[in-house]
Amino acid sequence: MTQHEIDATVFDLYDEYCHGQISRRQFFERAGSAGALMAAAMLPNYASGQEVLFTDERIKAQWVNYPSPGGNSGEMRGYLVQPAGEGPFPAVVVIHENRGLNPYVQDVARRAALAGFLALAPDGLYPVGGYPGNDDEGRVLQRKLDSAKLATDIENSARFVKAHSLSTGKLGATGFCWGGGMANALATRMGADIHAVAPYYGRAADTAAVPGITAAVQVHYADNDPRVNAMRADYEQALKAAAITFEMHSYPETRHGFHNYSTPRYDAEAAALSWQRTIAWFTKHLT
Repeated sequence: MTQHEIDATVFDLYDEYCHGQISRRQFFERAGSAGALMAAAMLPNYASGQEVLFTDERIKAQWVNYPSPGGNSGEMRGYLVQPAGEGPFPAVVVIHENRGLNPYVQDVARRAALAGFLALAPDGLYPVGGYPGNDDEGRVLQRKLDSAKLATDIENSARFVKAHSLSTGKLGATGFCWGGGMANALATRMGADIHAVAPYYGRAADTAAVPGITAAVQVHYADNDPRVNAMRADYEQALKAAAITFEMHSYPETRHGFHNYSTPRYDAEAAALSWQRTIAWFTKHLT
């Protein structure tokens, strides 16, 4: 079922469900019998759509564990993907949505490696057993974590890949939804230790912390995403006032989650264009 075949009300309900405002049961109940098929079509399907397989000979992927002092357990695990060759490579941390490191985000990490970057996709759920294999349970697990310690786990992940022996020391960050907000936050938390960020439809950085940003910021917005877009004007004004290098892009007729191929919110044209811009941004500021 395509995006244009689904009623706008079902999209709005799915957004509430994704962000923990209603349960899966409430999502289907409120969609009603007429919207049941539409609601079912909204649930993630990771079986198809991956762009770069883990067997691709142009990359090398592995799971790595590393210390995370101050985090939820003191240790983290991530999916590290390097381009073929000896390196070193500029590093990019790829941050998942509010449900752990699912197959879609692993695929994005492989895409980043294919573009020439040492990519690390941390699994914020590692302290509670890791991504459980489905988004429903992952969302519940992530809500149970200490959010401040989870942010520390992501920052420690970024610092780990930046200092990796295969890294040039140049660091970028991208992320989606919750991960987009974390990419914005890393720009304020890490200062001169991070060089570029490209968040997708995530929470804006706190405006009071924006003057501490030195990274180049490229933000990707869905056209129809009132919750996130409500933060845009203040963020843009703060970036301008602090003389930060930045770009903001909005993609017509798209919804929150347009880059994720696993649901009908996916917009192939916007996903491709935004990723092209992201890679160009990182190439410009990290190489």
